[in-house]
Amino acid sequence: MNKPTTIHDIAKAANVSSATVSRVLSNSNYPVSKIKREKILSLAKEMNYVPNLLGRQLKGSKSTTIGVIVPSVMNPFYSSVLFGIEEIARKNNFTVIACNSLHDPLLEDEYIRTIMEKQIKGLVISSISSDKSQLKSMIKAGVHVIAIDQKIEEDQINQIEFDYHKGGYLATKHLQSKGHKRIGYVTSKIDRPSRKSIMLGYMEAMKAEGLEPLLEESKVTFSDNPLSEFDTGKLLTKRLLDGAVPPTAIFACNDMMAFGVINELSERNIRVPQEISVMGFDGIDFGQMMNPQLTTIKQPDYEMGKLACKMLLDKMNEADVPSFDIILQPELVERSSVAECQLQLT
Repeated sequence: MNKPTTIHDIAKAANVSSATVSRVLSNSNYPVSKIKREKILSLAKEMNYVPNLLGRQLKGSKSTTIGVIVPSVMNPFYSSVLFGIEEIARKNNFTVIACNSLHDPLLEDEYIRTIMEKQIKGLVISSISSDKSQLKSMIKAGVHVIAIDQKIEEDQINQIEFDYHKGGYLATKHLQSKGHKRIGYVTSKIDRPSRKSIMLGYMEAMKAEGLEPLLEESKVTFSDNPLSEFDTGKLLTKRLLDGAVPPTAIFACNDMMAFGVINELSERNIRVPQEISVMGFDGIDFGQMMNPQLTTIKQPDYEMGKLACKMLLDKMNEADVPSFDIILQPELVERSSVAECQLQLT
């Protein structure tokens, strides 16, 4: 494991005293020449220096805290994942620091830096940022990372993925088995591997039956509105219904969006599933509380959290634990929001 960069390392590289480096990095008023200051700051960045806010008294002690970064705990899927992580952490006398990136890549990077500053040695993350430089710096500093939900192409990161492509295909084939041919698909902006994979599964299933896709994609990159997915479901449903060929079924990229779909249909006095069937994706518990209950593709969210924490603790406790990826499989949960298509196409 690589040791974190210290002010002594920077001092040696800059050919100055450790006291000078300390004064520059702490923004001290003590006079330091502009050339030396710029050189020290440049080296600190190049060497991935992170100040140890816990103090030297913690040097050599074993961290019993792990970090978790998810897009938003307002989404019950991530709440359940976090609950699974916390259960395993608690049983092993670890504390969890949970952070919400609110679908904002800049905020995600800020949380990663905060976790590094606190000298936390383990992280579970569902990353929505395309720039992985902060994560790479974290790994170089000796932090163990487990990626969930979203694929990260880094050799030293264990992945717990979900077969989103298969889930998208399975959902679409289920609607087709009920006689639906005009199947609309509504999705958040396709800027993440998971969203792209679900969409490709839908497209493949439609193409296999020679059917025309009816796809509506949100153009919003991210939002800190806790009801953004619900509102997006309503908006994209309006677009589908106002199109030249309205669907007989609508498949949403997540359950929260499916709730928005059902709400919009209800406001238009369109009965679900008698007139339009609705299919979700995630399998969150709230789907059973809807009327009608939501048919969906189940992701093992709670189990994903437990597995992620177990893998992370194994890596933190045993440096030689082999790296491997896990792909969890989708499950069709049939409820009452999908019915046989009543429209006879000629």
